[in-house]
Amino acid sequence: MSAEANGGARMPGWGKALITIAVLVAAATLIWSQLPRGAFPTDLDRIGQGQPVVVVVRDIAYVTGAEVMDRLNQVRPDYADRIEFMAAHHGRPEGQAFARDHGVRDGAVVLFDAQGHRIGALEAPETEAEIRELLDRAAPR
Repeated sequence: MSAEANGGARMPGWGKALITIAVLVAAATLIWSQLPRGAFPTDLDRIGQGQPVVVVVRDIAYVTGAEVMDRLNQVRPDYADRIEFMAAHHGRPEGQAFARDHGVRDGAVVLFDAQGHRIGALEAPETEAEIRELLDRAAPR
């Protein structure tokens, strides 16, 4: 029995191609949005090695950490020569240990001085100004 006999119309080939392209674009956009932002190193052993360090906690199951990483990337050029930017990925054992040890979760920003002493933290900062205020504690502009 044909599709017309069943009461339905057949979709033209170009319509199927358009739907396929739309699905592929949507999938690619979703995948792209989940990629890491800004190449933050994850070697947390560098904390206390002579330069202030700011660490963002990132859990790929949530969007807050990705949004905070975007905000950090906006201020990063102004501080990159004075503060090292790092990430503690919650999907890795050392990232989980970091989050547990400091009582923080996805999107938190923790600042350490050059000797490795914690000098401040923010839970999911919403503005660049909040981040700058924290970073200025370790490396004033």
